[in-house]
Amino acid sequence: MDEGERRSALPENLHELFPDGGGGRVLRVGLPEGSLVWPDVNYPQHQIPDRPAYWVSEDRATGALWARLRAEHPRSGLWPLLLDDSAQAWSTGQIAPEPVKEIDNYDAGAFLAEVWTDVVDAQGGADDEFEDLAPFGRECPGLAGAGVLMEDPGVVADWYARILGDRGMPVGLVAVERGADALAAMGWQGALNHNAWTAPLAAVVRSWEERFGARVVAVGFNCLELSVAAPPVTTRHALHVAAEHWAFCPENLVQGPGTLAGYAEEIRNRNTWSFWWD
Repeated sequence: MDEGERRSALPENLHELFPDGGGGRVLRVGLPEGSLVWPDVNYPQHQIPDRPAYWVSEDRATGALWARLRAEHPRSGLWPLLLDDSAQAWSTGQIAPEPVKEIDNYDAGAFLAEVWTDVVDAQGGADDEFEDLAPFGRECPGLAGAGVLMEDPGVVADWYARILGDRGMPVGLVAVERGADALAAMGWQGALNHNAWTAPLAAVVRSWEERFGARVVAVGFNCLELSVAAPPVTTRHALHVAAEHWAFCPENLVQGPGTLAGYAEEIRNRNTWSFWWD
């Protein structure tokens, strides 16, 4: 395939998203008008950008379009994201991409345990002052066991995209092998006040992809929406998963039911996980 043929395989200059130019990649879904987004050089960057971070549509997209783009991902190498722009337009480029290879440097369990320890140590107090984290208290319980698939993860992701699509959000495309990696590659800053780096959070989402059939469907400037094909179904399992969620996003507990037990009941048997950071 010569240079011209290589570029014609991906529309809208999407080949520029790939480090290797996207050779062999094909996207057979028609796209609405859109543009490539480069990181704003005036926004603090982890690295000097050498290519656009993602493509974003100009107009609102449907969940059906998201589903078609997801189905094309094995051929296109482009993971779709519904982009909540209620706080700010995604075209501004206030993002800080990180190398996807950095995700490999993090172990999800070790990272969550470190966060757990840091947060409880910062709070101080006696053991009985952590009743909201019962039955675990000061001790991180580690990673929960895997769930049992209720349905194919792609089917559940498409279902959730159709629900979220009713909100009227643009769609983005990120050149990654899996949805979790899009968080780092696009420079998502949603959890910046909780963790300065996105790669370890992406490592956790990778682990959820593997254990719970989770898929990244939408992101906002301080939120994350996942579909979940293998959620916890027992109270005990849900409590263990709730502990992971607390270390990943403490606001889910603080702004929610206030206890792990209460939050566990919210996510038990639920096929969607939503996270919001202050």
